[in-house]
Amino acid sequence: MSAAACPFELRRLERDDAATYRQLRLEALERHPDAFGASPADEWQMSIDDMADRLARSVVFGAFDGAGLEGVAGWYRMGGDKLAHRGALWGMYVRPQARGRGMGEALVCRVIDDARDNVEQLHLTVAAHNVAARRLYEMTGFATYGVEPRALKVGDEYVDEIMMVCLLRR
Repeated sequence: MSAAACPFELRRLERDDAATYRQLRLEALERHPDAFGASPADEWQMSIDDMADRLARSVVFGAFDGAGLEGVAGWYRMGGDKLAHRGALWGMYVRPQARGRGMGEALVCRVIDDARDNVEQLHLTVAAHNVAARRLYEMTGFATYGVEPRALKVGDEYVDEIMMVCLLRR
């Protein structure tokens, strides 16, 4: 999707976006507890300043339309000399009312474009039952390389996660 055809604004979130980001992040964790490694209880303990610090040290992009912040996706470089060629996409979420307009694809593509200059490959995990998200990731260049059984435990239920990678440089 070209920038001219994009019906929403994509930009990197800054410290000033912390309150809005926190609200959307909590919504994502509460609506889809099986899709994220963090829990709402963990995130509720974080202050606005904590969220501002997260945004200052991370790369998180937001998708905005007339209703405000409607979607987010971030990435980080893995630590240590032997892992520094790898990055991880995390925190991907688009509000239900904003889905179906290309916002998720635009966010993932923006993360990939930003990561491409910094790492050789980008990794993610996605709940095995989340077919729509898996399709989106495959469409944007990610390929499955494994399954982690029982990766998350939400209440008494286990969630298998699909591990995916996008090779940015060969």
